[in-house]
Amino acid sequence: MAETFLSPIIEKLTELLIEEGFSLKGVRKEVKSLKDELEIIEPFLKDAEAKVEKDKGFDASKAWLGQIREEAERIEDLVDDYVYRIEHHCYEGGFMGALRKACHCIKALKARYDIASEIQDIKESLQGIKDRGVGYGLRPLEQGSSSKPTNGERQDPRLGSLFMEEDEIVCIDDASEELMRMLIDGESMRSVISLVGQGGIGKTTLARKVYNDEVVKAHFDCHAWITVSQSYDMKNLLRIVSRQVRLPQRIIEEECNIDELISPLKQFLQTRRYVVVFDDVWQNDIWNVMKYALPNNNNGSRIIITTRNDNVAAVSKENSCDVVKELQIWSLEMAWQLFCKKAFRNDQFEGRCPQELEQLSYDILCKCQGLPLVIATIAGVLSTKQKSEFEWKNVLNNLTSEFEKTDIEKILSLSYFDLPHHLRRCFLYFGVFHEDYRIYDNQLYGLWIAEGFVKARSNKTLEEVAEDYLNELIQRNLVLLETKYGISRECRVHDLMYEIILTNAGEWRFCKSLKGGKSSLAERSSRLSVYGPTENVLKTVGDSRIRSVFLFGTNELSKSFVVGLGEKCKLLKVLDLSNAPLDNLPKEVGNLFHLRCLRLRRTKVKTLPKSIGKLRNLQTLDVSNTLVRELPNEINKLTNLRHVFAYSLDRPTDFSLDCFRGVKMNEGIGRLMELQTLTRVEAYPGREVGFAKELQKLRNIRSLSILKVTAEMGIALGASIEKMDHLKELTLTLINEDEVLDLRCISSPPLFLRWLQLNCRMQQLPDWIPKLYNLRMLDLKFSRLVDEPLRSLKGLPNLLFLRLLQTYDGEELHFEEGGFRKLKELRLVKLEGLKVVKIDNGALPLLEKLEFGPFPLMMEPTSFDIQQLSSLKSLEILDMPREFVLGLQPDGGPYYRKIQYVPSVKFCYKYRVDGYDVYKLGSSELLRRLQEQRN
Repeated sequence: MAETFLSPIIEKLTELLIEEGFSLKGVRKEVKSLKDELEIIEPFLKDAEAKVEKDKGFDASKAWLGQIREEAERIEDLVDDYVYRIEHHCYEGGFMGALRKACHCIKALKARYDIASEIQDIKESLQGIKDRGVGYGLRPLEQGSSSKPTNGERQDPRLGSLFMEEDEIVCIDDASEELMRMLIDGESMRSVISLVGQGGIGKTTLARKVYNDEVVKAHFDCHAWITVSQSYDMKNLLRIVSRQVRLPQRIIEEECNIDELISPLKQFLQTRRYVVVFDDVWQNDIWNVMKYALPNNNNGSRIIITTRNDNVAAVSKENSCDVVKELQIWSLEMAWQLFCKKAFRNDQFEGRCPQELEQLSYDILCKCQGLPLVIATIAGVLSTKQKSEFEWKNVLNNLTSEFEKTDIEKILSLSYFDLPHHLRRCFLYFGVFHEDYRIYDNQLYGLWIAEGFVKARSNKTLEEVAEDYLNELIQRNLVLLETKYGISRECRVHDLMYEIILTNAGEWRFCKSLKGGKSSLAERSSRLSVYGPTENVLKTVGDSRIRSVFLFGTNELSKSFVVGLGEKCKLLKVLDLSNAPLDNLPKEVGNLFHLRCLRLRRTKVKTLPKSIGKLRNLQTLDVSNTLVRELPNEINKLTNLRHVFAYSLDRPTDFSLDCFRGVKMNEGIGRLMELQTLTRVEAYPGREVGFAKELQKLRNIRSLSILKVTAEMGIALGASIEKMDHLKELTLTLINEDEVLDLRCISSPPLFLRWLQLNCRMQQLPDWIPKLYNLRMLDLKFSRLVDEPLRSLKGLPNLLFLRLLQTYDGEELHFEEGGFRKLKELRLVKLEGLKVVKIDNGALPLLEKLEFGPFPLMMEPTSFDIQQLSSLKSLEILDMPREFVLGLQPDGGPYYRKIQYVPSVKFCYKYRVDGYDVYKLGSSELLRRLQEQRN
């Protein structure tokens, strides 16, 4: 049977039956009977869902599905509550533990009696619902009656989606060039450029592409991107602008009225050239306030507004240099190009439409109304289907019925209804975040797994299955992806898709949003997102069945809120308190027996309570950028733990080992055999070698970062790393810069390593590093190598990023012809003995970003062959000698020709431990600074 929303519930009951502890007489029989009843009902769901999706018999079928879903939620609550009552407290030892266990046995008998009684009541309700469904004319649909591909038929979703570029989403080169000219050329007066068009036409994509362009970044002193949307707070918008243009933090955080926020922002921008984007503006009053905060300073400043509302654009056009640009629907030729690229993306078709599908494809394309988002989304649906006339006609028929409603959102909803149920839940999960929220893929995987959305597959971890899920959503163009070097991936959804998510999440009680103490979406939901104050939230909700809680923009967080969660919401699986004003995690958190994900990042929490050891189901613990310095001994009891995040960087621009900070862990880390992520943990003080040996037990580790490594750990650490067959990311940081770490003992490095960061002194570059053919990012700091490392590294076939910081003590670096063929970004930092950098013709052919300095012995630009880097888009020069910088200036600099082709050139001078003064090429401020250096 194809899956339905009942499938996870049936699987949950099956798991309950397998467990020996739940086979007491009466309970097993009732659970099996309930599972059988759901399996009988499940075929009827397919017919009801089909009627709802096609809008036939909508009211009756939808109401019937709602009744089934309500009973399914009762069953899920019942099972989780039963497991809580059976297993909670059963791990405690000692006399009190034995006493509690005796009491627990009595409570267990009561729990088994209660579940049997509750199951009987649910079965009676289900029987009545099933009978009503038959009365509505519902019939059981067998497997094969749906055109959706089964899990076994679906192609690998990673094909064509892992390395998607932004220009594959929409072809907007001509429009972006025109917009760039508007930003950079023209009047010195401040001008407002309004991009107007219906949803899905590409306004945001066009604005984002130009905003992120290196030429635009270099042209303006200050940059800000603000997503406004329909619900907004004017004070918050002003604070976001102020924060992004880097107004001093104390001014931003002060409590004040709108006038008091406008005044310092206007004064700060008065002497600067700025570009500010207001994305998705719905109301006129945004501009009526913002125009007073953004001064007309005759510096060539620009403001971009994207809107669906013609009135918004009209109001913002106040003088002759303001522009209203209406985006037009795409021509058939442009639409066909995008459609084929998306629908026929695999190796067999290579973006070309088979002749037998051409007419049907054109018919489908005509229904997309020339809107790139609709084209990409519908083509994404087709890309998952068999390339047959039957499948194409089925999609066309569905589109025709939706098109008659003349509602783009309903057409886009087809892509949601086409999803199998396990992907629907994953897609709806974006509804717990606010619009335009960006989340890293690995964080998303952890949340999906914690919620139980990810189904285990043979030979794959749950995270790998979750990655498949996300890649399929990306392939269907439901989720947008921004990636850097193929490792760090940020996800978000389009605003139209977000509206579809909210609609369906509300109808099916998937999640609830509380803003200012007021509820939106469904009154009873499994997931709660709180925006603003938390006071009285639990009283407002009045629901102990919540599975997940997220806090956003909370300025006040009472201890009673967290205590109340621990006492009231005992079925909670996800608790995300990131960025909340929290300095103490109450011990009551230990009552959350079902908790699988606990995120405390960027809070003021200093210690974790010992009660955290009760969270036996915890999979993810995130204490990154908190004040936690040591994890309690009880952490080692959490044998289901998969991810521990504890990283932070105290001073990002401080070139020393002191800027790295992690957490201490007590002995016993080897018990956490499910660990896949461990960042950053300090080696056991005084028992470093034992710590290194204990790491051998972590055979599932994918990402590992260790601080305070000592020289004596070298051999043991190398032996452990050799056993980590699945390792993809490795960071090692030495305890101080005097010790030398020898890693040459590694003979068989992890083959899948993609990220390697070594913050340690080494006598020699290990010969296994050049064998890492999957390596994409290499970061070598404080190595102090005597031998030049480039000859060994130049052959790494997939290397995209390379940083050498105090890596080499020699006088010359030589990038040889044919070397570093895929490198995109190169940073050469604080190579104090360096005098010459040679770059052969044909070396670094794809390099786009170069950062270098300080090199105190390199006095003239003739010593650096920058002119060989034909693909360079961004150049940042750090604290180089005065003579070197002067030689590159456009007015009188004899070596300006070496860099005149680079779109963005900046000169950076460190002025404090965590910041730089940044100057543009040829600016009067830079020349004034150089003059002061001379004096």
